[in-house]
Amino acid sequence: MDDTVAVALLRHGLTEANKSHAYLGWTDSPLCPEHRDKLAAAPQDYRRIFASDLGRCMKTAAILFPDHSIEPCPEWREMHFGEWDGRTYQELKDTPAYQKWLEDPFSGVVPGGESFSAFTARVDKGWQNLTDQLLRKDMRDAAVITHGGVIRYLLGKYAPEKKEFWEWQVPFGRGYELRWTREEFRRGERCTSLQEAPLTGNPDG
Repeated sequence: MDDTVAVALLRHGLTEANKSHAYLGWTDSPLCPEHRDKLAAAPQDYRRIFASDLGRCMKTAAILFPDHSIEPCPEWREMHFGEWDGRTYQELKDTPAYQKWLEDPFSGVVPGGESFSAFTARVDKGWQNLTDQLLRKDMRDAAVITHGGVIRYLLGKYAPEKKEFWEWQVPFGRGYELRWTREEFRRGERCTSLQEAPLTGNPDG
């Protein structure tokens, strides 16, 4: 097993803005108390813990990994929704720019925010930093507490099974663990093993 590398991609807990189905990018929203109380300490085997530097991820990370130092990284932030951040579909549906963006969100640009290509380039930079650190320091595992869009993008790129961006289901407070051989990880290949990593003590309770 010494030849394997494991990276867990974990989504932050449900926030008040998420409950209202608002676009939530770089602005923040507090964790819902009822969901926060279901989060419990995750397996503490991961030696490096990275997180988006936004509050909802840092707070989730502190609950999941109370005995670890958390390394905040802006590269792990959700897509920047600019003028639409914090607003819902109902609020935006009659806006021409929003209607145009919905037709092709992977090519359009959010006013005052990021394009999908800028978002993925930023996430790729964060992933390369994680890769370099694990390989340079001869470490075998890490966890990243981040956002739904980040996880969907990385699963599309590194999961064994190819799926479209929106086909990946990433519930709040849950995630996936990806495993490679060390050489596969070094070469940036798709992982050889993917499993769900539930993080709530009683997600249905």
